[in-house]
Amino acid sequence: MNDNRIAPSRTRSARAQKRKRSDRAASASGPAYITRRLAPFDAIDEESLQRIEATADRILAEVGIELRDDDEAVALFRRAGAHVDSSRLRFEPGLLRSILRSAPSEFTQHARNPARSVRIGGNHVVFVPAYGAPFVMDLDGGRRYGTIKDFRNFVRLAYANPWLHHSGGTVCEPVDLPVNKRHLDMIDAHIRFSDRAFLGSVTAPERAEDCIDMARIAFGADFVDSNCVIMGNVNVNSPLVWDGTATKVIRTYARANQGAVIVPFLLGGAMAPVTSAGAIAQALAETMVGCALTQLERPGAPVVFGNFLSSMSLRSGSPTFGTPEPAVGSLVIGQLARRLGLPLRCAGAFTNSKLPDAQATQESVMSMLSAIHCGANFILHSAGFLDGLLSMSYEKFMIDADFCGALHSYLKGIAVDDNSLGFDAVSEVGPGNHFLGCQHTMRNYETAFFDSSIADNEPFQTWLEAGGQDCAARANARWKAVLAQYEAPALDVSVSEALSDFIARKKDAMPDKWH
Repeated sequence: MNDNRIAPSRTRSARAQKRKRSDRAASASGPAYITRRLAPFDAIDEESLQRIEATADRILAEVGIELRDDDEAVALFRRAGAHVDSSRLRFEPGLLRSILRSAPSEFTQHARNPARSVRIGGNHVVFVPAYGAPFVMDLDGGRRYGTIKDFRNFVRLAYANPWLHHSGGTVCEPVDLPVNKRHLDMIDAHIRFSDRAFLGSVTAPERAEDCIDMARIAFGADFVDSNCVIMGNVNVNSPLVWDGTATKVIRTYARANQGAVIVPFLLGGAMAPVTSAGAIAQALAETMVGCALTQLERPGAPVVFGNFLSSMSLRSGSPTFGTPEPAVGSLVIGQLARRLGLPLRCAGAFTNSKLPDAQATQESVMSMLSAIHCGANFILHSAGFLDGLLSMSYEKFMIDADFCGALHSYLKGIAVDDNSLGFDAVSEVGPGNHFLGCQHTMRNYETAFFDSSIADNEPFQTWLEAGGQDCAARANARWKAVLAQYEAPALDVSVSEALSDFIARKKDAMPDKWH
C-alpha cells in the first residue's frame, strides 16, 4: 500500500495552481447553458393546483383584465372570443389556454457567437444578470447613479464570466444618457462587448423596434425573421391591468418573431392578495393574457411565462425580497408553467440588503434556490441584485456569479457509473487509510468539486497573513482583475460601421429627452 501523505509544500503548490486556474476563469468559456439533471420540485398536490387554476379562471371570467390604450390588442382578443366591455376584457375558461397551444415549449435564442446561443425551456437553465437598477454600487465609490461606463463594465463582466450564459438587458440604467436615446447605446454595448444573447428595450414600442433593427444589422434581416435573437422583458401593471405601452411592446417583439418575457411584479398585500395562493392565482391570470397576446400577434412567436412574486413589510409598507413565502410560491408557479407547456422565468438572487453582506447572501440563496427547484429556465437577476433592485453591485455581481458556478454543479445531480461509484478507489485504499493520493482521486480531483474563485478556504493564520479580507473585499479585487484582463470578442467591421451609422442617424433625428 502506498503512503498517501501529501507534504505541506506540495499542498501549497496545489493551492497556487488552483488559484491560477481561478484567475484564468475570468476569460474561460463555460457551457452555453445548463441542461439540468436535477428534477424540479412539486410543492403542492393536484387538487390544490386545480383550485388555483379555477380561481384564475374566475378572475378572468368574472372580474376581467383592463387592457388600456391599445385598440389593436383589444381587437385581437375580441376576434379570438374575449368579451369586451370598453377596455375591460373577460375570458371564458379555457380560451387563453387554447390560444397558448401555438406557443413553443422550447426555443433557441441565438447569440452573435453561435456557440453561445441559449436553449430556453424544457430542462435547460439560463443564468442572466440583474436588470433595471438606476444606481450602481461598489466598495470604492459607494452608491451612485449608473452611467453608460458602468453599463459597459457589467456587460464585460457578464461576458467574461464562465458561469453566466446571457448578457442581460438593462443591467443598470445609464442615467447620463437621454431617456429616448440610451437604448441605442445599451444594445450597441451588448453587441460590441459581448457575443452572447441579450434583451432589448421595453420602454416604448418604437425603442423596441430600434433594438430589433440593430439585431437585424448584427444577424441579418432574414435570419432574424426566422429565429429569435432578442427578447423584451415586459411587466404587467398589477393588479389586472395591461397598459398600452406594454402590450404594444409585446406585439412589436412578437410581430418580428422575437421573444417576450411576460412578468407580473406582485407585492403581496399591495398589488395582489397578501396570501400566496391568491397572489399566484392573480399572477396566473395576468400572465396568460400577456402570453396569449404574443400568439394572437404571430402564432408560434417565442414567449416565456414569467413571474416575480414578492412580499412586503406590512408594518412599514416597504417591499421585501428573498423571503420564504415567495420562494415557496415560485415552486407552485413552476408547476403551473409546466402544465401550460411554456418556458419559465422565475425568481433570482433577490435581496433588500444595502450591502453585499450576510443578509444579502441569506435572501439571495433563498430566492435563487427557489428558481432552481421550481424548474425555471430563464433566471433573470442571477447576479448583482442589491438594495431591492435599486442598486447594481459590482461586488455582489461577482459573488452571485460565483454562486451560479456552484449551481452548475448542483444541477448536475449525482452521476452513477463505474467511475463515480469508485470501487477501485476503495479496493486500492482498503481499511484505515486515506484516499488523498490514490489513482481514483488523482484522476478526478480537478473536476470532482466546484472550484470557487471568491471563497477563501485557507487556514485562519494563512488567511490573516494574506490581509484577512472578507468576501466583499475579495469580490472587489476580483471584478477589477476581470475588467483589466477583458478582451472584446471580434465584430465584423461592416457590422460595426452599420451600427454606428444607425445610431448616429437615430440620435440626429430627435431631440434629447430626459424624462
